[in-house]
Amino acid sequence: MNTARHNTARSWLAMAMLSLLLGLLTASPAKAQSKCGIENKAFQGGEFLAYDLYFNWKFVWVKVGTASMSTVKSKYNGQSAFRTSLITRGNDKLDNMFVMRDTLLCYCSEDLSPLYHRKGAREGKRYYVDELWYTYPRNNCHLKMHRIDADGEQHWKEKEYEDCVYDMMSIFLRARNFSAEGMKKGDVIPLPISDAKRLSNSWLKYRGKETFKIDGTKEKFRCLVFSFIEHDDGKNKELIRFYITDDQNHIPVRLDMFLSFGSAKAFLRSYKGVRSKLSSKL
Repeated sequence: MNTARHNTARSWLAMAMLSLLLGLLTASPAKAQSKCGIENKAFQGGEFLAYDLYFNWKFVWVKVGTASMSTVKSKYNGQSAFRTSLITRGNDKLDNMFVMRDTLLCYCSEDLSPLYHRKGAREGKRYYVDELWYTYPRNNCHLKMHRIDADGEQHWKEKEYEDCVYDMMSIFLRARNFSAEGMKKGDVIPLPISDAKRLSNSWLKYRGKETFKIDGTKEKFRCLVFSFIEHDDGKNKELIRFYITDDQNHIPVRLDMFLSFGSAKAFLRSYKGVRSKLSSKL
């Protein structure tokens, strides 16, 4: 099993939210503005989501950290863009088992075509950096990739694809704008996601609808449930199961993460700046 790949996947929310929001469907997006774009109806600049992270320690769920995701209107190389960042931080309890300090950043055009992605991650004893730059020559998707390994060695390479390719952050923003209408339990959605090393063979599986209540609050939501699955060494492995609001916003409210060293969960703690009414709230 590729340890580096699974450590990346285990970046909890990094992967989670990302994959998480990845969370959506397979209906046709409305009015794509470019080959790799999609009309954005799910979020706006000024949105902020905060999460609590829990780990199952000897059959007891213990809070081990926090995660937050924010989106603002910005500029990238002179063009209007969304700047989205995701930060995950483990506390002292988690540090005793597995140190996690991840910061992810992406820029997307207003129609959500990816422009740039960076991940700086301290996972266990490793610290590494992944970067992706996107351009679209000849109506293709060109990636310039840069990786700094834990030992400081740098790697550069370039790839070009006829199909659109995304990173964990940009696919999350795109997926939030899909529609789940017409989906059936068991339907799968291929996800062409790249980091600075390779494309992953991964997909989402739709598991239907469930109601979820946020602990410690009176808030209850009608949710769509998805699994994020990767194929490696001839086996399919569910890495994350996540619950997103069944409304225009598609906000992730819960994530169940299946890690090599145990189980973890992320629960939405607070939100502000959402674009549309939370019609999924019961």
